[in-house]
Amino acid sequence: MFGDSSNSRTFSRRSIHGQVAHEIGQRIVRGDYQPGSTLPTEIDSSADLNVSRTAYREAVMVLAAKGLVESRPRTGTRVRSRDEWNMLDPDILAWTFNSGPSESQIRSLFEIRYIIEPAAAELAASRATKFSIAQISTALEDMRLAGSDVDASVESDLRFHQSILRSADNEMLTPLGYLIESALVETFRLSSEIPGARENSIPMHENVFLAIRDGNAELARKKMEELLIAALDDVNYVISAPEKQ
Repeated sequence: MFGDSSNSRTFSRRSIHGQVAHEIGQRIVRGDYQPGSTLPTEIDSSADLNVSRTAYREAVMVLAAKGLVESRPRTGTRVRSRDEWNMLDPDILAWTFNSGPSESQIRSLFEIRYIIEPAAAELAASRATKFSIAQISTALEDMRLAGSDVDASVESDLRFHQSILRSADNEMLTPLGYLIESALVETFRLSSEIPGARENSIPMHENVFLAIRDGNAELARKKMEELLIAALDDVNYVISAPEKQ
């Protein structure tokens, strides 16, 4: 009945309406339903998805809260323009990457990271506690131990970056890391398609950690910038490879 997705870190699909929201959301983000177009009627959609009309209506409410659609009496449910979508919504990010991100979407994500993460590393160098430094160190060591295990490597890489955001001791920074979590996971996975790329990135992660541990704020910013530039190069290489075309 519903399409599958490798990303399980986002909106719960245990409920029927959650499964419906997931399926329709992916269709919208994938371009099956273009901005400005009207979704099939409630009767047709519920029949197509083999769910009750109540479950379909609840799913539409979920999608409306994400900015993907709007429902109006007599005119039906319309797909909103892309600039009205909540692009930081974890589900929309996950659906975007499941559908195959464009170079412009990758650029947008890394621009956000470039704005946030070097500043977070700089703050962490000044504010990190012994406990938070230990968390970053543990994540880094787990990256080393992961070896060729992609899932373990991705999970520890995510913890590394989120631990730095927490170490900045700014209550508004940490939620940003969770907002873009699904996108981070997918970019880490893309990098892993390059043989040796994840292993080769460990020294750069270590440079960031050492600068934070030593309290060198300027160097921490610089090393995080270098890490992000290298990561963007890896991801762009993967998505622009001939077999990705």
